[in-house]
Amino acid sequence: MIEHRISHSCEGMDWNALTELIRTAGLACQTPQIYQKAFHNSYAVVFLWEKEKLIGCGRALSDGTVQTAIYDIALLPEYQGFGLGRTIVEELIRQTPGCNFILYAAPRKESFYQKLGFSRLKTGMGLFVNPDNLRHRGMLE
Repeated sequence: MIEHRISHSCEGMDWNALTELIRTAGLACQTPQIYQKAFHNSYAVVFLWEKEKLIGCGRALSDGTVQTAIYDIALLPEYQGFGLGRTIVEELIRQTPGCNFILYAAPRKESFYQKLGFSRLKTGMGLFVNPDNLRHRGMLE
């Protein structure tokens, strides 16, 4: 088991380190300024640390009552397979109990979320700023 700590605050975050974490984890990457705004504007955030090293993150948008959308679940590859990704998702779910949850899974990561109880949507739709990029990445028909 990897010793880690969890934080739920953006205070003091190194947004360059967070951006590098997300890029290294293979997610679509934005600028540090965009991530700073996105995480600050989220209903819930989770950061995982090994000592002072940021190793994982996730965030959720929610009305706090009915619906929650989970975004930016990222974990450095060398920390995957130890239950830490599960910890991130479960922490977000814990912060918004009783809600329905939706998320975008990175291609080939769907089985991870299915193990956590998520199901594929049959009627999910989206309107995206850059649909060609999402098609290229295998996330859009």
